Amino acid sequence: MQQETIQTQRRGSSVGAVAAGFIVTALLSVGTDAVMHRTGIFPVSGEPMSDGLFAWAAAYRIAFTVLGGYVTARLAPRQPMLHVLILGTIGALAATAGTVATWNAGPEFGPRWYPILLVLTALPCVWLGGLIARRSY
Repeated sequence: MQQETIQTQRRGSSVGAVAAGFIVTALLSVGTDAVMHRTGIFPVSGEPMSDGLFAWAAAYRIAFTVLGGYVTARLAPRQPMLHVLILGTIGALAATAGTVATWNAGPEFGPRWYPILLVLTALPCVWLGGLIARRSY
């Protein structure tokens, strides 16, 4: 009975570690977008944006994705890189869904390289965050 309790606690900790990394990445990305729009750096939502601004958005999303991998690895009860791999897979799937949903939605959703870049960088970025976390133990 006690072994089952320990396994249940680890499973909960594992889910929490992956969820925390995802939430950190998503909240920072969406929050930074909101600040960029409110300060006038990005145009009003729904208006087209230059490639340079999409490059800036991609840069901070990449940094936040690395941070999400770091958070997941640090919180993982064991096997941190497995948790990071799960986070990266979820992120890549979410980015793929976003790419499909906005592919022909109009110029306000940006150039096609942007969502493709988010799909391609999801796994490497969280992996880097996990490696950084492992080195800081």
